[in-house]
Amino acid sequence: MTTRILPAVGDADAARSITTLLSQLPEAEPATPVGDSTQLVDTLAQLAGESLDELPEVVLVHERIGPVPALELIREVALRFPAVGVVLVTADASPVLFAAAMDSGARGLVALPLSYEELAGRVQAAAVWATGVRRHLGNGGEVMRGVGGKVVTVSGAKGGVGTTLIAVQLALAARASGMSTVLADLDLQAGDVASYVDVQHRRSVVDLAGIQDVTPRVLQDVVYSGDQSKVGGLSLLLAPAEGERAEEVDDRAVRQTISALRHRYEVVVVDCGTVMNAANAAAIEMADTGVLVATPDVIAVRAAKRMVRLWERLQIRKAEDTITVINRHTRSTEIQSPLVERITGTRVARTTVPSHFKELQAAVDAGRIQDLDAKSLVKQAIWALAGELGLVKPATEGGRGGRGRGDRDRGSFGLRRSRA
Repeated sequence: MTTRILPAVGDADAARSITTLLSQLPEAEPATPVGDSTQLVDTLAQLAGESLDELPEVVLVHERIGPVPALELIREVALRFPAVGVVLVTADASPVLFAAAMDSGARGLVALPLSYEELAGRVQAAAVWATGVRRHLGNGGEVMRGVGGKVVTVSGAKGGVGTTLIAVQLALAARASGMSTVLADLDLQAGDVASYVDVQHRRSVVDLAGIQDVTPRVLQDVVYSGDQSKVGGLSLLLAPAEGERAEEVDDRAVRQTISALRHRYEVVVVDCGTVMNAANAAAIEMADTGVLVATPDVIAVRAAKRMVRLWERLQIRKAEDTITVINRHTRSTEIQSPLVERITGTRVARTTVPSHFKELQAAVDAGRIQDLDAKSLVKQAIWALAGELGLVKPATEGGRGGRGRGDRDRGSFGLRRSRA
């Protein structure tokens, strides 16, 4: 049986060395190495979206892979692609690192400098394990195709463009269509989700920061369920009430938290606010779909361009993998979608959100944005956007699912990690 092996190696010389040795293994089919953590997860997600059988049996993760540290990357791959055997390649073969790698989900560890016998043994063991898992899954391709729930981050080009409003309504649309949905507020210093939906809370994402393993039981204690929040069945993971506690939430905590949410909910909507930090940068990198909200004015469009360039420099998201949503749109404005697309280099959603603040004012002032009238043009547009982003189920005889426009637009934009 041929064993497909995908090396993840950031260093060009190390990649050549590993590929050369892999090509000597019997019945081995090494793929072209991927150079960073983002490319690895993107590649695996694309293959998983096609079929379980398309995934490689073994992934080799080099210790110097980046930007995500090797052990965190192994944890994410193990959680999202459980039928792939991951092997860590490292110069440190100490028992401490071995235990840490196993805890992260690795199936083996190979010491540097590489030896043929050790590499062959670890790869074979990981391949046998992966084959056994796939045999256990049988024809359950649907189990893998989703690779967990869809994660959508919503970020603002600048303050005041309506980021939280859109995040809340996208989550409500997904939940109303029958999808299990959680809305996470990672605008850690100034998160307003709780105020928008009139929720009093003591627990927040900070309570997950110091936990090594975020289990379903731990999530249950921190996440506000639909019954508790009375927000249309929507679950909430809220930002801390004390902004200074934002420093307690680092990128590791966010990666672990989002991975846990992804495996508990079908849709995870993350409000990332407008200020970039390590925590929400990690969320944007992990997201299947990255949404950037802007208004049709010069200042906001320039801010959107600046944000996209920042993401590219940080290597967390490419411009072409970002969907810009125009909020407060009017037909008379000089700045229309094609211009925004050209300036930012992003894809602009076909659905624009109209400028009708009078529809929103009563619900916003009452802190009950979930009670926004169904006839509201703003609500209808955002729920149609949810359909365009693929966040709602198809309509059923009972009327659940996306509204008319949402059903028509659903799937227009592929998810980032499943793009062709």
